Amino acid sequence: MSPDDAPEKFRQECGVFVTLNSVKTGTPKLRGCIGYPQPVLPLAEAVIDSAINAATADPRFPPVMTDELHDITIEVSVLTPPESLKLENPEDAPNHIEIGNDGLIVERGVFKGLLLPQVPVEWQWDEEDFLCQCCIKAGLPPDTWLLKGTTIYKFQAIVFSEVKPEGEVVLRKLKER
Repeated sequence: MSPDDAPEKFRQECGVFVTLNSVKTGTPKLRGCIGYPQPVLPLAEAVIDSAINAATADPRFPPVMTDELHDITIEVSVLTPPESLKLENPEDAPNHIEIGNDGLIVERGVFKGLLLPQVPVEWQWDEEDFLCQCCIKAGLPPDTWLLKGTTIYKFQAIVFSEVKPEGEVVLRKLKER
């Protein structure tokens, strides 16, 4: 089956990230994560492309080898379009972020960093930590989110995750509603 044969909802353009975690040691360890923050490709195509790139092109890791596949879980995060926080005072940003619901993009000049909604939950960050870590991911000082001229975007994600390698796929709840 090709992406063109996918059901209609998989042919709609959507932002997506694919995260690979090695569970060889029992504790999940990031092995690759790449995606499209903006809805620029049909979902089926974006998932395929992101999965391949997470396995072969994440500059933080060597390419995944075939013998590793039985120790890797796959997580797919389907994103809403990012929306810019319109703030009169940058110090108000933490009040507009909901941990376990929002992902962030911090942008200043040519620097841009993105963290998925599951990241602050996994690391037990509060809203300010989340903003600081997103700045660091962008290659900026941690307090850059407080500066005028820095743009902060938030987005949400529906997260599908394998329970174990090659196992059942479940909808991941990041927080209790």
